[in-house]
Amino acid sequence: MRVGVEVGGTFTDLVAVEGGRVVVTKVPSTPRSPDIGAFAALTASGIDLARIEDLGHGSTVATNAVLERKGASVAFVATAGFRDLLFMQRHDRRNIYDLFYAKPAPPVRRKDCFEVRERLRADGSVETPLDEATVRAELIPALRAGGYRAAAICLLNAYANAQHEKRLAALIADALPDVLVTCSHQVAREFREFERASTTLLSAYVQPVVDGYLHRFEHKLADAGFKGRFTVMQSNGGRLPAEAMRQSAITALYSGPAAGVVGATRQAARSGFRDLITFDMGGTSTDVCLVQDGRPSLASESEIDGLPIRTPVLDIVSVGAGGGSIAWVDDGGMLRVGPQSAGADPGPACYRRGGGEPTITDAHVVTGTIRPAAFLGGRMKLDAEAAAEVFASVAHRFGLGVEQAAASALQLADANIVRAIQLVSTERGRDPRDYALVPFGGAGPLHAARIADELGIATIVVPPNAGVISAYGLVASDYTKFDAVTRKMKLDEAAARDAAKIFAEMRARLAAQFADMKLPGELVYTHTLDMRFVGQAFEVGVEIPAGRLGSLDAAYLAGLFTDAHHRTFMHGATLERPVEIVTLRVGATLPIGTAPTLDREAAAARRPERTRIFHGEAWIECTRYTAEALARGQRLEGPAVIEGHTATTWVPGGWTATLDTADNLMLRRAS
Repeated sequence: MRVGVEVGGTFTDLVAVEGGRVVVTKVPSTPRSPDIGAFAALTASGIDLARIEDLGHGSTVATNAVLERKGASVAFVATAGFRDLLFMQRHDRRNIYDLFYAKPAPPVRRKDCFEVRERLRADGSVETPLDEATVRAELIPALRAGGYRAAAICLLNAYANAQHEKRLAALIADALPDVLVTCSHQVAREFREFERASTTLLSAYVQPVVDGYLHRFEHKLADAGFKGRFTVMQSNGGRLPAEAMRQSAITALYSGPAAGVVGATRQAARSGFRDLITFDMGGTSTDVCLVQDGRPSLASESEIDGLPIRTPVLDIVSVGAGGGSIAWVDDGGMLRVGPQSAGADPGPACYRRGGGEPTITDAHVVTGTIRPAAFLGGRMKLDAEAAAEVFASVAHRFGLGVEQAAASALQLADANIVRAIQLVSTERGRDPRDYALVPFGGAGPLHAARIADELGIATIVVPPNAGVISAYGLVASDYTKFDAVTRKMKLDEAAARDAAKIFAEMRARLAAQFADMKLPGELVYTHTLDMRFVGQAFEVGVEIPAGRLGSLDAAYLAGLFTDAHHRTFMHGATLERPVEIVTLRVGATLPIGTAPTLDREAAAARRPERTRIFHGEAWIECTRYTAEALARGQRLEGPAVIEGHTATTWVPGGWTATLDTADNLMLRRAS
């Protein structure tokens, strides 16, 4: 049996797959103790943990530690003269008109930043040896006196030569064995000092938190009789065994959104769709990602709370437009939605847990697209009067009816999501009309058709059990690990040969790491060069086909680069300008083989009902169906509402819906 447990901001989801049997469970999250919510889902599912062979897990533990500033007490150690690197940052200004603008604050105080005397040149050669005597006499006593739980070491140009970092880490570990030491060459062997320092610091900051969380989780599993493999989702869309995640905690920051993209991609592929825009609308936020030829887009850098993280992540754009997002009025008197969220506690007003702000879920209850008695398959009753009451003040403020106010909030949420999709598509040279939209999460299928209309998308693929696709992605994802190293080389024949040699060394290193994790099997590799015109500040990623690695030459690489550069910027692609290689990246994937099948849960046939929905500016008549009772091939005409156990789908007029043989609900705009 394969089981996935994903802890979200509002609900904790579980999917268990064994043969043709699917078990789906959804319980409220416990933000203060995510592991409690995870085990509540396991308990509610009724699954015998001793029968689980593969348990995949994703949570927001690392993310919350950074956002809530609840990580470990950490010391930052830099080369002499670079103590203030984390505070000086870059010379950009996010809000140029904000007179009180302040740069994002790192989770460390200046007094917790230390220096050591050493210096490496950009090519990795030693200019000043590490002053070990001063380390022993000054740094180690200072770290001992500070009572630090972790130490982050980021020495200048250590990506080119890790000699000094390794020695400094050994000195600290020998003297202070209880301090967890993280070095920049372990987490980000790339240039750009601030980004590398920020990644190293955040990794050290969350590592003790993630380590403690995983220890608690593993002990609970063992006590319950679990003997299978426990894996954790990474931000890059692949899993790793829990033991390995303790050494790379920074890669777990966006495990939930990444799992959703993988699950949606796997399920849509069963219906033959490989070019997708995935759209995950949960309780707190909406996450969108573009998938090209069955492979989600990957970014080499992201950020959290304004701080950069230099580690591969799925190229996901998030906006504060979830079911719990709050509708509010700004200082200029304009209605806004998000990013504030009611979360799981207290949640939307209709949950009857003390929430007093109007949310997107409340808006759906008011407009009738969510039926209070059918939420979560009837397992959770909603209060329609409470939802209407919290929207009454918004309606009064703008001189609208309550239903109009709720519909306006939904339109604003749609606009936020459309903008997020444009960021991953049109702004990166991709036309969204060439893709199928795959909505999931509890609220995604309710908004999908309106968003597709706005973007000109003609096909929507709604997976079965759309509300728990992130949990399904945890058991449908492969094992993945990435390596990257900066080696600046002007593009010529020698550089092409060196690139092939470095790629081979990186593959060997990744293969050894998979062997250490006791993950046998044939690895599949991807190879990417970050390249740029000489003098440019930023690079373009160029993927190298595996079949050409043995015969790389400068002209071939230059051609790939100019094509990628023109596709991204639509200008500047000329071979008359010199080109350079900056960073080499290799991804290693161990496929799990055939992904488990996510079929819909069986349900007794139920007669369709006529109902009323507030759509646009008026109430309209439509038909309400039960998703689990639909027959394959059955064609529905909009307007219609299709209620499922974990998500509800809205099919407006002008759209049709058909359940295909893969149990995906296909929505198509009428021609």
